[in-house]
Order: sequence, then structure tokens, then C-alpha cells
Amino acid sequence: MKLLVAVKRVVDYNVKVRVKSDHTAVETAGVKMSMNPFDEIAVEEAVRLKEKGIATEIIAVSLGVTQCQETIRTALAMGADRGILVETDVALEPLAVAKMLKAIAIKEGAELVLLGKQAIDDDMNATGQMLAALLGWPQGTFASKVEIADGTATVTREVDGGLETVALTMPAVITADLRLNEPRYASLPNIMKARKKTIDVMKPEDLGVDPAPRLSILSVNEPPVRKAGIKVADVAALIDKLRNEAKVI
Repeated sequence: MKLLVAVKRVVDYNVKVRVKSDHTAVETAGVKMSMNPFDEIAVEEAVRLKEKGIATEIIAVSLGVTQCQETIRTALAMGADRGILVETDVALEPLAVAKMLKAIAIKEGAELVLLGKQAIDDDMNATGQMLAALLGWPQGTFASKVEIADGTATVTREVDGGLETVALTMPAVITADLRLNEPRYASLPNIMKARKKTIDVMKPEDLGVDPAPRLSILSVNEPPVRKAGIKVADVAALIDKLRNEAKVI
């Protein structure tokens, strides 16, 4: 079984995000970038499926600027077999990403597509669902456990009321949640091996997809600074302020 894993290059989760001075976007110049943490979990799950003998090949796919090759190399060091970069300077939206992943999945003959449930930069949480709809494949989102046997993927999902288990007929799309696994650290030998693995580069036009944005960003601003709290002497003072100042009781 051939697996496709989508990996996105985002601002590292340890970095304090700053808004550009013109309020058009988040500042990325000179900022540490890394693989989206949820995508890292998806890569780890793909590698584990290969180690179990379920998967035969793992293809890491990234879409964006040339530097996205670094993100693919990280996936290759973790255990992916080869990479594909769809190179573009356009700010990609979930629908365009889903269309390109669909084209690649069909071209490669993938039987399973793994993605993070969302990216930590925009929190869209839409690409996996859109991809499943475009492919006409069943989807298991927010996966905290995945088992594959006899052409069926059994996915335990994290939902508001607890856990839900669904059975998906392959091929399928699965998005990884935080508790699916603990991603491994790439060893130095695997990092060296990753440099020799193949990364194919293509353009959106090669896949017949127009990546032009459909949304316009009007303004990007930091959230307002929260007001400092106050201390009260006793319960009576607290009730007085809630009643007469906050007017919530």
C-alpha cells in the first residue's frame, strides 16, 4: 500500500508570532520555520504503518516556496521514502491544496492520505475534509488511533462527547490528532540518508490546478492586551464589584 503524507512549513511553535508592520500578514522573514506539529504526527503514523508491513512506500508532499524542501527532508529523515514539492510563491488556501493533493494521490496511486488535522498557522482544519470530498473517499478526522486490516481502516476519533470509532473502506483520508502518537527524533544516520533521497519538484500548472487565492485578507492584528486583574479584600467586596461594576449578577 502506498501512502501520501502532506507536510506544511509553518512558523515554529516555540516562536512568538509577530504581525507585519503593514498588517497584511504574520512576519516570517528571519523567523525559525519547521514542520507543522500535526503533520509530524501524520508522518510518524505513516512510518509505523510501514514498520508493521502495511505500507510499502511513503511519499511526503509539501506545497509552497522552495524552502519547503527542508520540511520534506525532515519527513524523509523520519522514514519517508521520497518527496514531492509543488513549488509556488502564491499564498495557498485549503481548496487549492486539496486539489493538488488529489491530483498527486491519483497520479501516484495512493491508497491512503495522511495529514495533520490542522496547521498551527491558520487553524483552518479544512484541507483533509476537502480532499476526501474531491476524491470521493471516506474520511477519518481527528484520529487518536488507527488500525488497518483487510482493506479497512478503523479510526478512533476524538469528538466533543468522547471517542467515536469509524470503519473506512480503503482508499481513505485520515487526519491526525495530538494523541495519535509521539513523533520520533530523526537520528543522525537517517538525516544523512535523507539528503540522498529523491524530491521531485513540480508546479501547480503541472497538476492542472490554479492556486490563485479566493479570499482577501483585509487586516491582520494582534489580539488586544488583556486588562490587569484586581484583588479584593473579601467575598463581600467581590460580590459588590460583580453586581455594581461588572453587572453580571
